[in-house]
Formats: sequence, C-alpha cells, structure tokens
Amino acid sequence: MKPNIHPQYVVTQVTCACGNTFTTRSTARNGQIHAETCSECHPFYTGKQRVLDTAGRVAKFQQKYARARAQANKGKKAAGK
Repeated sequence: MKPNIHPQYVVTQVTCACGNTFTTRSTARNGQIHAETCSECHPFYTGKQRVLDTAGRVAKFQQKYARARAQANKGKKAAGK
C-alpha cells in the first residue's frame, strides 16, 4: 500500500436512535457514528413491525389518490350516459 493516502481506521462508537451503543472500527473522523436503526431495533432482526408515519404521509397519500379515483369514476359515469 502507498503510505499517507489511506484514511485512519480507528475504534468508533456507534449510537443508535433506540439508545443501543456498540464499538466497531471505522474511518469516521470523529470516532462516532449515529444510526437510525441497529440490530436491536430493526424489524428484520426483531421480527416486530413498526410503522413510521411521519406527519401522516400515508394518510395524505391515501386521501390524494382516493379523490383522484373518485374523479376518474365520475368521468366514466358521465361519458357512459
């Protein structure tokens, strides 16, 4: 390997949003990584589903397309008369 071109590989503390912490090695400059999910809280590993509906995005999506579907059905009925 060429000298002085590779980043430092140091011990790094990883902190998850759930509060879990563990130590690994990484090239992170400050020696800390903040993660949203880890093996302690991720649904794939825990077998539990959790729904993250920030600001009602799912509800907004359903309302938006319910209105569009209703208008499309209304147009089909008018054309059929």
